[in-house]
Amino acid sequence: MTPAAFMRDIWQRKPLLIRQAVPGIVPPVSAESLLELADRDEVESRLVTHFRNRWKLEHGPFAADNLPSRKTRQWTLLVQGVNLHNNAAAELLAQFRFVPDARLDDLMISYATDGGGVGPHFDSYDVFLLQVSGRRRWRISSQTALELIPGLPLKILADFSAEQEWVLEPGDMLYLPPQYAHDGIAEGECMTCSIGFRAPAYRELAGHFLAWLSETVEDNEALSGRYSDAGQNATEHPAQMPADLVRAVSTRLKAMRWSEADVSEFLGAHLSEPKPTVEFREPSSISLRKFEKLARIHGIVLAPASIALYDRNHFFLNGEAYEPPAELAKWLRKLADRRSLSAADVAASANLPDLMETFHHWLEEGWLLLAPAAL
Repeated sequence: MTPAAFMRDIWQRKPLLIRQAVPGIVPPVSAESLLELADRDEVESRLVTHFRNRWKLEHGPFAADNLPSRKTRQWTLLVQGVNLHNNAAAELLAQFRFVPDARLDDLMISYATDGGGVGPHFDSYDVFLLQVSGRRRWRISSQTALELIPGLPLKILADFSAEQEWVLEPGDMLYLPPQYAHDGIAEGECMTCSIGFRAPAYRELAGHFLAWLSETVEDNEALSGRYSDAGQNATEHPAQMPADLVRAVSTRLKAMRWSEADVSEFLGAHLSEPKPTVEFREPSSISLRKFEKLARIHGIVLAPASIALYDRNHFFLNGEAYEPPAELAKWLRKLADRRSLSAADVAASANLPDLMETFHHWLEEGWLLLAPAAL
C-alpha cells in the first residue's frame, strides 16, 4: 500500500495491521540506552506498574536503581520524544512524513517486561504502533463506550470488549485512528515504537488564538482604547453589572475580525512551538564568516528538536514567524520540507540578502546545525 492509498482509504477511518511493515527492523535504541535516557532531566518518561493487581504511575527521571528488575513481570517504561535524542529514532520517524508535520507529535518507545502494559485505553490522536523487539499482543475494539475507571492514576477503560486480536513481532505495525480502544500486553521482554499524531482540540486552539489575536493583530481597531463611562449615574445597586459595560464590551467583541491568513499565521507559530521540556544544544560560538565557509562545504540541517512549517506568506521555526521575500522563501521551504540544505543549496542561496545571517543566528540558538554535527 502506498502512502497515498493509505491516507485516502485508511487514515482516520479504520485500523490497519501491516505485517512486516519494516522488514528486518533494528531497534533505534537498545533497552539499556532507553533506560539511560529515562534518567535524564530533559527527557519525559513514565513508569507504569501493575503489581499485585494494583496500577501505579510514576514520572521520571529514573535512576537505574529506582527501576524494577528486568526479571520482574508487569512493568512498562514509556520514554517520549526519543527522536529528539537519537538519530536512528529520528530517521525512523522521518519515514512517516507523508502526514503533515503540523500533525506530528513524536516517537515514543515503550519497554515492557513480560505481562507489561498500560491497560485497555484509547488515545485522542492517530498512532502507529511499530514492534521493534520481542512480541506484544494487541486487542482492539471499535466500542463507543469509553467511560474510565474512576480513581486510577491511568486512564483505563471501565468496560473493554476486544473485537480483534493479534500478536505483533519485530517489523509488524498496527495503525489506530483516534478513540479506538486498545490494549497491548508484552509476551516476554519487548519494545514498541509509538508514532503519534496530535489532533488539538478546537476549544484549546480557540483560547490560544484569541490570546494571540489580542496581542498580535495590531490593526484590529475593535480592541483599541479602554472602556469609558463618563456620565454614569450614581447607583443604588453597586454590585450589579453595569449594562453599559456589558453592551460596550459585547459591541467590541462582535466587531473583531480575522482572516484565514491570520488563522494560518497563528497555527504556524502555535504548532511549531516546541514542548516546554525540549532543550536545544549549547549555542555555537563560531563566527559568521567561518560558519558560511563550513556551510558551503558541508551543508546544514535542522536540529532534531526544531519544528519548521510554512504557509503561503510565512516561514515558522520553533514558534517564531517570518515573512521572507519570495527568493528567500524558496530556500526556507526547501529546508523545512527536507530538514536540510546541501552544500550546493547553501552555495546557490548564500548571496541572498540576510539569509546566511539568519542561518547563523539559528545556529547560535541551537536550532540549526552544520551537517556533520547531526551525525
